[in-house]
Amino acid sequence: MGAVAGLMLGLGLLAAWSSTWPPTQSPRAGRLRTSWDDLAARAGLHTVGLGPFAAVCVGVSVVVFVVALGLGMAISVALAFALIALGAPMAYVHHRSQRRRVELRTLWPDVVDDLTSAVRAGLTLPEAMVAMAERGPVELRPDMAHFAAEYRATGRFTQALTAWQLRLADPVADRLAAALRIASEVGGTDLAAMLRTLSEFLRTDQRTRSELEARQSWTVNGARLAVAAPWVVLALMSGRGETAAAFDTPAGVLVLAIGAAVSAVAYVTMLRIGRLPDEPRVLRGGA
Repeated sequence: MGAVAGLMLGLGLLAAWSSTWPPTQSPRAGRLRTSWDDLAARAGLHTVGLGPFAAVCVGVSVVVFVVALGLGMAISVALAFALIALGAPMAYVHHRSQRRRVELRTLWPDVVDDLTSAVRAGLTLPEAMVAMAERGPVELRPDMAHFAAEYRATGRFTQALTAWQLRLADPVADRLAAALRIASEVGGTDLAAMLRTLSEFLRTDQRTRSELEARQSWTVNGARLAVAAPWVVLALMSGRGETAAAFDTPAGVLVLAIGAAVSAVAYVTMLRIGRLPDEPRVLRGGA
């Protein structure tokens, strides 16, 4: 009894001591969390953490698996659809991120024009940015309000710009913030001319990308339909008893595995071919 009490006391002391250790995180886990934070910011999901999102993915997969079994599908087919559903939330976040980036791309020229007008009217850079929370594009007003709140709380323009960059996770926002940061620190009389040049460049880039995306959209949508069609047919057929029994055999599982591998390779290849190069985030917060 005394040995057990001593062991418990030792474990308690070890647990208390370990609570004082500095938190450690592997570089890979840090990169994964950073990538998720950037993706969630681009999608506008600022309050969604990686852990809760992973739990949602698992929950959706389990629900699809149970529903598929309830519809009389084979276990192998239900598992295949559950694995597809496991990646569905991530696909939704990526789609939301791309859609929001396209929306922002059309708004940035107007934002730069409004900042240029405010600077030429005599407002300081912080005042011009704060005014965008009420006079800027409606879609960007919450982000501008976040900048205004950060600036009022700290009184530091560069720190508020860094928080604004992290919230948007957009390469155009990075470039604009870098230009405003330099102008605020070193001054200069060419800020209005620089902003006008940036506005013209953004409009040209947006016009070119819109034309390319319009030309290739039907090709990309057709490729997605071609990848999804076999699985829709499988879902319609797998409710029959003989079909479910066939896919529960080793040969049926092999066919499903080969079909899933081919579909995954074809889908990834389609995305690689049809994807337009995105501007990387070089000038991140604090740059």
